[in-house]
This record gives sequence, structure tokens and C-alpha cells, in this order.
Amino acid sequence: MNRFKRILVALDHTDMDKELIRAASFISSLAKSEEVLFINVIKNIQVPDHIKKEFPNLMQDALKERKEDIQLSVDRYFENQETKAVIEIKAGQPTKSILKNSASEEIDLIIMGRKNEKPGGGVIIHRVARRAACSLLIIPKGFKKKVNKILVPIDYSNHSLDSLNHIIDISEKNMPKVKIVPQNVYQVPSGYHYAGKSYQEFAQIMEENSGKEYKAFESKIKKTKLDIKPIFTLDRDEDVISTIYKTAKKIRANAIVIGAKGVTSASALFLGSSAEKLIQMDSEIPLFVMRVKGKQKGIIDYLLKL
Repeated sequence: MNRFKRILVALDHTDMDKELIRAASFISSLAKSEEVLFINVIKNIQVPDHIKKEFPNLMQDALKERKEDIQLSVDRYFENQETKAVIEIKAGQPTKSILKNSASEEIDLIIMGRKNEKPGGGVIIHRVARRAACSLLIIPKGFKKKVNKILVPIDYSNHSLDSLNHIIDISEKNMPKVKIVPQNVYQVPSGYHYAGKSYQEFAQIMEENSGKEYKAFESKIKKTKLDIKPIFTLDRDEDVISTIYKTAKKIRANAIVIGAKGVTSASALFLGSSAEKLIQMDSEIPLFVMRVKGKQKGIIDYLLKL
């Protein structure tokens, strides 16, 4: 599996930028990345013609000043790194610019920040997550450079297997002491009482079944010396996503890793429902949406035409 040779970091010229630059320095150092591209997009603003004539260099000066400001932070965190750091300041539409650059620059990982300031925020994150042809790391405000436990929700599908194997591969090379916790969330079917069983009795049956499915699934997991211990969690409230998040907090996971469905066409919905809902949640835990490179047929050409 490919490591993250090329990383794109989406900045928005807020206090969050320094946290993202610091995180990018940490991650690129672990992954031995070749290049980190920092991109900041200034939205196009309609300026009257007479203002343009009076101040012909208005936009160019704004772009230059923004780049110099970001350069100071990048220099601070990348001063002693072998990874090449590149800064691009553009005028345009943020989502389109991020997606197009991720395709043209053959990016392996996009890093974006979540401020958790207002309900329904993170529109750009959601749009990028649905359309990007590479993995996405969403970092909440207050991110700490410490990863010792990773929660990986699994449903025994091929894309959850891909995400688990990929994070094993990354961890073996960069974080050999990390603990990986595969989690399967199971539910009790609504008609359980027709089987003559109590809720708890049928929950036990479902847990045992989940354990059996994991045994079969385990044979496909990459052989490793990493500490991998699965957990099976009952969803009592018919809310799988909240169950995943509560578990992550309970076990003090430093990150949640979830697999996205493979991209097969430009019109496909690229995320599974679990990934969609986790992205929309204002989580305090970093979320890694994993896409295995090489499984994004058709989408690269589409993004390059944006």
C-alpha cells in the first residue's frame, strides 16, 4: 500500500491554520512524505470596475500578503524537515480548488480542520469528503500530537477490510506501539420477541454472531505484531454513529478510521452512510476517511475538468 507521499492541507486563514500546519508537520514526518501542499482559497468578490482601475493590484497584493503570513507558520514547523512545503494562494471557490488540486497534484491525503463552532458547519468538508479521490483527515480544534489508540469501525465489508489493513500498514511503519481497536456495532432486530427470547438474550445471540463473523474476517486481516483487539458493541438506541463516537471517547481513542466505498464513477455517492454521518458529527476526535489509492476509476478525469 502507498504511503502518503503527497499531502494537501486546506487552510482558511483562521486560528485553525497553525494547528493544521503543526499537524501536517507531524504527519508528514511520520509518513516520510515528499511534499505538503498548503492551499488557501480567497473567495472571488465582485469588485466594481472603477475600483479596479483605482487599485489595479488589489487582488495580487492581497494574495501576496496572505502567502507571506502563512509562510511564517510553515517555516516555523517545517524548518528542520526533509519534506518539501509548498504554499499556493488562489482566488476562487474553495471546494472546487481543493478537489482540482488534489487530482492534478496526485494527492494521497487531504487534511482539513473542523472548528466545532456552529451546528451544520463543515459544508466544505462534507463536499470534499464526498468527491475526493483520496483519503481525508479531519482534524478538530485542539488536536494533540499523540496517537496511541485508533478505533476502526468495521461491518465486515471489503471497504472496512481495506481501511483496517491500510491503517495497519501505516502504523507498522510509523507507530509500532499504537493499539488498533476494530469495532463492530450490532443491533437487536425489532421482532426478537417472536423467537421467545428476552432483549438481553437476543443481544447475547447477536454478540456471539458478531464474534463468529469477526473470526472469518480476521483471516483476511494483514498479519502483524501490532496490538489489535476487537470489541463488539450493542447499539441500544438505533444510532450506530453515536455508539461509535461514545465508544471512541470511552476507550480514549486518539482517532477514528473509517473506510469509504470505492469510487467507480463521477455520479456515484462515494461515502457509505456511516462515513457520511460521522463526517457531519461535530466530533472532538480526528476522523480519518480512508480511500485506498487505485480504486477511484473515472473520478480523476472528472475532477481535472472542474
